[in-house]
Amino acid sequence: MQLSDKTARQLFAEIKANPTRKRFGFGRTPALINIDLQKAYTCLGEFATAYETDPQQLHYVNELSAEFRSRGFPVVWTYVAYMESGEDCGIWGTRSNTPDSLQNIKVGSRRAEFDDRLKIDPVRDVVINKRMASAFFETNLGSIFTFHGVDTVVVTGGSTSGCVRATVLDSLQRSFRTIVPEECVADKHESPHFANLYDMALKYADVLTIEETMAQLRQVPARGETAGAGR
Repeated sequence: MQLSDKTARQLFAEIKANPTRKRFGFGRTPALINIDLQKAYTCLGEFATAYETDPQQLHYVNELSAEFRSRGFPVVWTYVAYMESGEDCGIWGTRSNTPDSLQNIKVGSRRAEFDDRLKIDPVRDVVINKRMASAFFETNLGSIFTFHGVDTVVVTGGSTSGCVRATVLDSLQRSFRTIVPEECVADKHESPHFANLYDMALKYADVLTIEETMAQLRQVPARGETAGAGR
């Protein structure tokens, strides 16, 4: 079978079975970014913008978040929401003007709310309202990571081909070791999902299973167990 005849899922399976790049691995201080797990994108049957790849995605994200907290590492949740005029969506918001379009996710609306199944710690976790694709773009995320001495970023959420990929690319360009647990990200269709997992695994990130991610995370000493592990 020629490369052009293979599906995105097949290409990703091949690179998983025969990796061509050395893994970044975890450093000393990882942080978790959960991208846009809000009702606009997680409530299937309610919103046209919602999508799902692995039905256990939110369960895995909760487990991963709990492990990060238990080890004293930062947990970040982002969501998209815009002012009533929608002008803070910029040129991105001009592409469409339907009830389900991006600039119509209003601050305080149901579409902007986090999914009720998520377990967010209102005291410890960091919540960021982002306006663009990357969680790093014009947010205080970089400052937060500098404060905590972060050297590794684990990215979950959606969509794989959109905000997850944009955040992964920005993470790598800031010289963070970057990791994507494949069951913890989702997209509208398997083709863009697996095509972008393939591309990220080849270039920008370690794309691991949730089991591999948890196992590697548990090998990192919790904050306070080693000198200089964080503030």
